[in-house]
Amino acid sequence: MRAREFWRTSGLLPSLLSPISWVWTWRTQKRLQNITPYKVRVPVICIGNVVAGGAGKTPVALAVMERLQKLDVSAGFLSRGYGGKINKPTRVDPTIHSAREVGDEPLLLASVAPAWIGADKVKMARLAATSTIDALVLDDGLQNPTIHKDLSILVVDSRYGFGNGRVIPSGPMREPLESAIARIHAIALIGDASSALRALLPNNIPILTARFVPATADDDISGAPVVAFAGIGQPEKFFETLAGMGCDLVDIAAFPDHHYFSKDEIMRLIDKAAAADAIVVTTEKDFVRIPEEAKSMIRSLKVRLDWDDLAALDDLLSPFQKK
Repeated sequence: MRAREFWRTSGLLPSLLSPISWVWTWRTQKRLQNITPYKVRVPVICIGNVVAGGAGKTPVALAVMERLQKLDVSAGFLSRGYGGKINKPTRVDPTIHSAREVGDEPLLLASVAPAWIGADKVKMARLAATSTIDALVLDDGLQNPTIHKDLSILVVDSRYGFGNGRVIPSGPMREPLESAIARIHAIALIGDASSALRALLPNNIPILTARFVPATADDDISGAPVVAFAGIGQPEKFFETLAGMGCDLVDIAAFPDHHYFSKDEIMRLIDKAAAADAIVVTTEKDFVRIPEEAKSMIRSLKVRLDWDDLAALDDLLSPFQKK
């Protein structure tokens, strides 16, 4: 879901929508209270969010998986498979599944570790637990009470924070901040946070700070003229990353989150780039939604999280190592 502009500030429209927000909050809290979570055979690490739109959950999930692998923990991913046609519990196979079938994020996750999708999280987790994995990383699911979480990490984007702090539809919050904080064990704070944002965060749980940096393999894009496009929750973050690399942004194009690109849309971008002797660049998530015949003409930028204290992240994950 793309964040609405009025979600950034308080005003007349958020105030008018407040009664609906109260109903949303009440229904969310009742659901969280009335469902008994299913305990999976293996530990579940939840990477969650409290605002609508992209805060960076999937990159954090990938970073957690990388650290688990470094700790010699055999783990897999659980994902809703948003945007895909397959709803039944399924293990993602990048060699046969497309983004239209399983969603863009699961394809990206499955390139790193085993990944399962499904509309029913319990059934999906049960299927995954029949494999030989020792832990599961749940990409999103903080507001879903059906699965017991052994570790919950809240991802916060420093640039956006919590918007106006109001609950949907008055603001971007999926639930009140204090409600989410009561159920988490740590926070992954992405980017340089303001003192005002820091003041909203608790001081009794670990706050792990990191920032997006381009992968070493993509350093050659630095300083180049580019035509950039993205269909993610906050495409401006991608454009800022390219600008931070010294790229000359000849043109930028923002599309709806999880948008499937047509041949005409891609060719228009390629033509713009050709006229300016530029490179067409997009995100890894967007790349899987490009028509196959156009992929050879598009460059995907891989980013990674650079953690200020990697040992602190490993400390969080070390309990999941085999004894």
